[in-house]
Amino acid sequence: MNDRGKSDSPIVPGKRSNEAAGPAPDAEETVEGRGLAKGNSLEQNTSRTQSRTKDVPSALERVREAAKRDKRARFSALMHHVTVDRLRGSYLGVKRRAAAGVDGVTWEEYGRDLDGNLERLHQRLRTGAYRAKPSRRVYIPKADGRQRPLGIAALEDKVVQGAVVEVMNAIYEEDFLGFSYGFRPGRNQHQALDALAVAIRRKKVSWVLDSDIRSFFDVIDRTWMRRFIEHRIADRRLQRLIQKWLNAGVMEDGKKTITEAGTPQGATVSPLLANIFLHYVFDLWANQWRRNARGEVIIVRYADDIVVGFQHRWEAERFRAELSERMGRFGLELHPEKTRLIEFGRFAADNRRDRGEGKPETFNFLGFTHICGKTRNGKFLLIRHTIKKRMRQTLDRIKEGLRRRMHDAVPEQGQWLRAVVGGYFAYHAVPMNIRALGELRTAVKRAWLQTLRRRSQKHRLTWRRYSGIVDRWLPRANITHPWPEQRFDARTQGRSPVQ
Repeated sequence: MNDRGKSDSPIVPGKRSNEAAGPAPDAEETVEGRGLAKGNSLEQNTSRTQSRTKDVPSALERVREAAKRDKRARFSALMHHVTVDRLRGSYLGVKRRAAAGVDGVTWEEYGRDLDGNLERLHQRLRTGAYRAKPSRRVYIPKADGRQRPLGIAALEDKVVQGAVVEVMNAIYEEDFLGFSYGFRPGRNQHQALDALAVAIRRKKVSWVLDSDIRSFFDVIDRTWMRRFIEHRIADRRLQRLIQKWLNAGVMEDGKKTITEAGTPQGATVSPLLANIFLHYVFDLWANQWRRNARGEVIIVRYADDIVVGFQHRWEAERFRAELSERMGRFGLELHPEKTRLIEFGRFAADNRRDRGEGKPETFNFLGFTHICGKTRNGKFLLIRHTIKKRMRQTLDRIKEGLRRRMHDAVPEQGQWLRAVVGGYFAYHAVPMNIRALGELRTAVKRAWLQTLRRRSQKHRLTWRRYSGIVDRWLPRANITHPWPEQRFDARTQGRSPVQ
C-alpha cells in the first residue's frame, strides 16, 4: 500500500499497535498475509490413549500457538476439532429458554437423547450430510422506532456454530487488534467504554468521529467475506460449512427467502464473521492510517459501532473522507445522518468559549451519551448519562410487562421487576449517572403502583404499605462501576500505551 487506503487490497503491512485499549504491548499485532497452506502436523490431536477431555483443549491450544507464531499460516485441518465433546459444550452454552427455530426443536427436547443426537450430528458433519436450516425471521423494535430483523437459528445450527466459533477464535483472537471489543472472548461493552474514556482523558483528543455503517449486517459482501476467511482458513470443509450458513436463507410466514448479501442476524457465528470482515476492511487500514498521522489518534470499535478521536480537525476530516471511500470499495456505506464529526475532549469547551461558541456537542456510544463536563476544580470530566431514548424504551417495556402480569401475585411481579431493573442497573450504574438510575426507579415505582391499584376498583393499597413492597423488591439506585481509569489500569496492569 503506497499511501493511506489507496489500494483495494485488504492487506496492510503490519506493525505493533499503539491503540488506547490494547493488550500488553509485547503482543505482536502483525498483519496476516496469505502463505502456504499448513499441513496437519500442527493440528493433530494428542495420543488417543488420553481422554477426550484432555485431548481437545491441548490440540486447540496448538492451533492457537501456531496462529500466534506465524501470522501467514493457513490452517487446512480444523473440522476434526469440532468433536462430540465440543458440540456438547456448545449445546450446554445455548440458552435453555431460547425460542425455537424453524424445526420447532427446543433445548429440553434435544437433550432427552443428547448423546445420540450429538453422535448423529457429528456423523453428518464428518460425511458432509449436514444441512443448515433457514433462520426463522422475527422483528424487535429499534431505538429510532423501526423494526430490526433477527433470525432465530435451529437448535442444531446453534450447536454447530458455537463449536466452530470456538475453533475459529483460537486463530482470530491472535489476529484481532486491541481496539476491537465487540463479541470477543473476555471482552465486553464496559471495557470498550473504559478504553474510550481513558483515551479521551489522557490523549490529546479534540475531535471525535462517531461512525455508523448503514445496515452493516445486511449488506456484508459475501465474496469479500470468503476471500478474507481464506487468508487464514484453508480447510475446505469449514469453508463450505460457513457458506451453508450464509446461504441458508430466512423463513417468514411460511415462505423461504434466500439472501444474496449479509450475515444472518441472531446467528451464533454472525458476530465473528462481522469481526473478521471489519478486521480487514477497517481495523488494519485504520491502524496503519493512525501510525502515519501527524497528531494523536485513538480508536475504539465495538462490532460496527466505531468511535475515532483526533488531535487535529484537518486530519479528522481527511480520515472521514478516506474512510468513506474505503468502505465503498467493500460494499459498505457510512450513514450520512448518523456519522458525525464533533469537537469534543479536554480542550473542546475552552476552545469553543474562545471562539464565542456554545458547549461542545455530545455523542452516543454503547447506551451512554458522552458529555464534556468539569469537576469542581475546573478540570475536564467525561460525563456519561444513559441515553434518554433508551431509558424511555426500557420503561415502556416494563409497563407493558406489568400489564401482562397485572393479576399475578405481588411476589411474582416483584421478582420479575427485581430481575429487570437489577439487570438495567448492573449495566448503567456508572459514575455520574446516579440521577438517570433514580429517575428510572421512580418511574417504575409509579407504574407498578398504578398496576396494583387497577386490579380492583376498591383497592386498599396505601402509600405506606406500598413503600414496604417497593423496598422489598425494587433494587435501589447505586453506582456499582468504578471510575474508568481505575478499572482500565487494573485490567492492563499499567502496560497500556495510553499512559
